[in-house]
Amino acid sequence: MAFPAKKLIDDPNAVVTEFIDGLVETYPDLQYLDGFPQVKVVLRADVAYAKYDKVAVISGGGSGHEPSHAGFVGEGMLTAAICGDVFASPPVDSILAGIRAVTGPMGCLLIVKNYTGDRLNFGLAAEEAKSEGYKVETVIVGDDCALPPPRGFAGRRGLAGTVLVHKVAGAAAAAGLSLADVAAEAKSASEKVGTMGVALTVCTLPGQATSDRLGPGKMELGLGIHGEPGAAVADLQPVDVVVSHVLKEILSTETNYVPITRGGRVVLMVNGLGGTPLMELMIVAGKAVPKLQLEHGLAVDRVYTGSFMTSIDMAGFSISILRADPPILQRLDAPTKAPYWPVAVDGNRPPAKIPVPVPPSLSAKSDKPQSRPLQLNEQDLILEAAIEAAVNEVIDLKDNLNEWDSKVGDGDCGSTMYRGAKAILEDIKNYPLNDAAETASEIGSSIGRAMGGTSGIIYTIFFKAAYTQLKASSHSGVTSKQWAEALAASIAAVSKYGGASAGYRTLLDALIPASLVLQEKLDEGNDPSTAFVCSSEAALAGAESTKHMQAQAGRSSYVSAEILSSVPDPGAMAAAAWYRAAALAVKERLER
Repeated sequence: MAFPAKKLIDDPNAVVTEFIDGLVETYPDLQYLDGFPQVKVVLRADVAYAKYDKVAVISGGGSGHEPSHAGFVGEGMLTAAICGDVFASPPVDSILAGIRAVTGPMGCLLIVKNYTGDRLNFGLAAEEAKSEGYKVETVIVGDDCALPPPRGFAGRRGLAGTVLVHKVAGAAAAAGLSLADVAAEAKSASEKVGTMGVALTVCTLPGQATSDRLGPGKMELGLGIHGEPGAAVADLQPVDVVVSHVLKEILSTETNYVPITRGGRVVLMVNGLGGTPLMELMIVAGKAVPKLQLEHGLAVDRVYTGSFMTSIDMAGFSISILRADPPILQRLDAPTKAPYWPVAVDGNRPPAKIPVPVPPSLSAKSDKPQSRPLQLNEQDLILEAAIEAAVNEVIDLKDNLNEWDSKVGDGDCGSTMYRGAKAILEDIKNYPLNDAAETASEIGSSIGRAMGGTSGIIYTIFFKAAYTQLKASSHSGVTSKQWAEALAASIAAVSKYGGASAGYRTLLDALIPASLVLQEKLDEGNDPSTAFVCSSEAALAGAESTKHMQAQAGRSSYVSAEILSSVPDPGAMAAAAWYRAAALAVKERLER
């Protein structure tokens, strides 16, 4: 039975900002950008981007993994950490703010864990920063050894081994290396590290009940860091047996995830997942070292034991193995002031600080405030009715989406979509409804501001692409053909940046058939509203068909086919629901 967790949390929506407040008060060498709660960026207090003469090293991602990522900000390690909401990738605007705040003439390196949302958000931020004149390189870390290749589009997840990559890159940057050389060292380290996790309990999301997915006497092997199901559930075994299994998976010669042979040298990291006492982590380390030496014939040059990348309050551990080439050991041994690196150097406490202002964009473009027209014609009223029907349908579907997502993801699809829908409902009073293109752009802005997560960035891309297409093709009213072209352009943009396509078990499995049927019905000369309704039926059928697909993108790609077959993809169902609600609203309005 699920039960409420006891937590020292007053407001689940404020946990990240309150954590950052406490962090910068505790560690005087850290600072944050002014801009809470939208901008959550922790940076070195001694770095001014205009004068900084070394490569900036930036990482980040969803919160809930403390001390990662903000706890590894400091001289000799990260220059800045971008903090998203709990288990949600930070928005593009926050990443851009971090880049602008610490990047000088030498440029910056983004170290990104291999999750779809992180890749999308950091990738788009990198491209925007480049367009503003910054020098930016990106290294993707996927050190998960629990899942055999291939894993579809998603690939190996980024886990605790990412922290070792942070240290290597930070030390290289502190030594004055060029951006290309810092990126090369980070990439080399990422290719030599492997990680596998073991969970004894499920983590508790702030404000939610504790899941009872793992019963007594059970453990999960090969899990990620977001509370998603592991690769396998097994009976709880002695520590000695569990450690042997984990090391065997990481050092498997079949996968060759860590390219090392007997006689080689390694670095061992034993990482707690948030709810594991240090005593138990030391027991794991004490078992792992002799096994590496005797069973695998490896010399252990360094051992780091503690909590580096957690999963809120999950009980369990992960082990990371890094091939210990001499240059890597030099970087790991280099001094750092990052507070949670185990050999950090303490700094002197400076005078009291005020928040660092968010640097302005280098772009000359200015945002003009939009407003609702005083008079709406029939086309404008139809557009308004469609938008309102779509978002209200998403709001009503919140609990169902969360329930589906709890079985195949991290259980927040409905809550994420709900935030976007509520934002649109609040902002629609200011939408320029007499300009379809600008309205699409404003919907994207509302979603980008409020929605968060992978879904937020995907829908922002969707509506911004619709804006571009509508702006290019429309000079007065928008025809049904132009709406169909905008839908096709939006789908193409989501596929391009997200990497998914038909059959990947995503929202595209609802929208692609809808687009094809819409175009087909219009080409046959059908009435536009009839074509819209028919295409919405195709969207619903496409969403339902995801039950029979093996996921190849997002967190569902790590879930077994047996579990997936019991529920449709939540993202596809959400897309089909709002699309059909909009179609029916248009039809109803035209029949008045």
